[in-house]
Amino acid sequence: MDHRSLEGISQELRDTASYLTDTIKLSLVHDIDSYDAIFLPGGHGTMFDMPGNELLQSIIRTLYETGKVVAAVCHGPAALVGVQLSDGHPLVAGKTVAAFTDEEERETTLDRYMPFLLESKLRELGANVVLSPNWTDNVQVDGNLITGQNPQSTESAAKEVIAQLNR
Repeated sequence: MDHRSLEGISQELRDTASYLTDTIKLSLVHDIDSYDAIFLPGGHGTMFDMPGNELLQSIIRTLYETGKVVAAVCHGPAALVGVQLSDGHPLVAGKTVAAFTDEEERETTLDRYMPFLLESKLRELGANVVLSPNWTDNVQVDGNLITGQNPQSTESAAKEVIAQLNR
């Protein structure tokens, strides 16, 4: 977790950082059926690392198509950009989602370094992107797909994942 992402985040969520220090590599995850959810965090690095990761795309598609929870927040929905369902359609086509907005990206002044603007790319793929005012909590749920707009949406997105897992 970087300091900019922690602004406005509760202490409860900050305390979860210790659980992230000993995670396994994605390439070592083999029994996808034993997982109930995937939570894709944000950060600008995800814009470069996630969209072209075929293993990650395969895992997301498998979880989504088997009714498992797929959640992404801030720049995390960049991982959804390359995911095509078994029928060949983009996962996000026709889905209501939230993601880091083009305007929020411009406010960070990092827009010129990004390979694409996430909001625009999701719209190009047929997603219904729902925006809230910059830097405010916004979580969208479309079936088993949960997305949040920015760091301020992380806690609400996590709570929605927990709610779906408890159903």
